[in-house]
Amino acid sequence: MTARLAQIWRHPVKGHGAQMLEAVRLEAGRALPWDREWAVAHEAARTDGTAWAPCANFSRGAKAPELMAIMARLDEAAETVTLSHPARPDLTFSPDREEAAFLDWVAPLMPADRAAPARIVRVPGRGMTDTDFPSVSILGLASLRTLSDAVGQPLDPRRFRGNFWIEGLAPWEEFDWIGRRLRLGEAELEVCERIGRCMATSVNPETGKRDADTLGALENHWGHTDLGVYARVVTGGRVALGDRVEQV
Repeated sequence: MTARLAQIWRHPVKGHGAQMLEAVRLEAGRALPWDREWAVAHEAARTDGTAWAPCANFSRGAKAPELMAIMARLDEAAETVTLSHPARPDLTFSPDREEAAFLDWVAPLMPADRAAPARIVRVPGRGMTDTDFPSVSILGLASLRTLSDAVGQPLDPRRFRGNFWIEGLAPWEEFDWIGRRLRLGEAELEVCERIGRCMATSVNPETGKRDADTLGALENHWGHTDLGVYARVVTGGRVALGDRVEQV
């Protein structure tokens, strides 16, 4: 079976919602456009917002499960984001100019025992990826289905906050790509490392509630807690749903 691109996702505000796309144009040395463009630093963060910082500095689903139920829609021209959540009214705001409106909106979704969101940060030209290099993430739907079987329920891809979901691979085949190059549509990617997973994956994105022991299932069945791989964009170009994925 030919491996093909089945889903494309971006997350305009890191940890605060996902948006499905039909196509995207990648640039060499950059993350997926508008993915993690903004991030929400919490009150205990050790970052001034002028450079990339590790995910521990930001509000995220691993610590605040309700955030996982947010969906996002970005208006690129206006640079505004619309957030929706089953327990909150929709909010359309400019992350650069309307920080207070966002902080008021998200406050009821945060646990009382966690550091509260404090400010929105943006590093021009550098999405706040979980890696210390600009990356895109690639995941296999067969791996997700295998994990779903182990957990005992279907797992929504949104739990894993990936960029590119591939159909037509064997389970865990994407791990064999590390150190190799892939052609995805017009782009060429170099696969760098596996993605270690956190408690965010235990949360149902429909409800914002933890309902699956994803990490336990990974550890018990396969001896690791990884799903998907990170890659660098070596050659840019258009990538669209249905594009073939093949090793170079």
